[in-house]
Amino acid sequence: MIRFAKAADLEQVQHLRKEVNDLHVQGRPDFFKAGFGRELQDYIYAYMVSEKNQIVVDEEDGTIRGMVMVDWIERPETPYAPARKMCHIAEICVDASCRGTGIGHALLEFVRQEARKRGFPRIELDVWDFNDALGFYEKEGFTVYRRFLEQEV
Repeated sequence: MIRFAKAADLEQVQHLRKEVNDLHVQGRPDFFKAGFGRELQDYIYAYMVSEKNQIVVDEEDGTIRGMVMVDWIERPETPYAPARKMCHIAEICVDASCRGTGIGHALLEFVRQEARKRGFPRIELDVWDFNDALGFYEKEGFTVYRRFLEQEV
């Protein structure tokens, strides 16, 4: 069952968030701190009560198998760009034991439907180059529109 998260889900959501954090630490230890410290854990509680953020979960028999943290962003017009609305996926994770079963697709489809309902014409996310989920996002119809490049000196 795909639904919006409740406070009672947060402990299980934290386990998925730790999976995400560990993947990022392994991929880029120069950008991400090892461990899943209190400040990072506490972030979920502020996120949960904000009107501009939501957490969507896949739950079966009391077990949270996947989650998406969503930001509803409305940017005003600037001299550089027109006003725009976007749904930003901040974090997404399907438990490692459940990957490849359609949960990620179902979570994204729920978010797509919610975005349409709210009048948000696009969903955006960013993904690190080391993340194997890139293929999943491409399969889901996401396309590259911006790239970040780096060079060490």
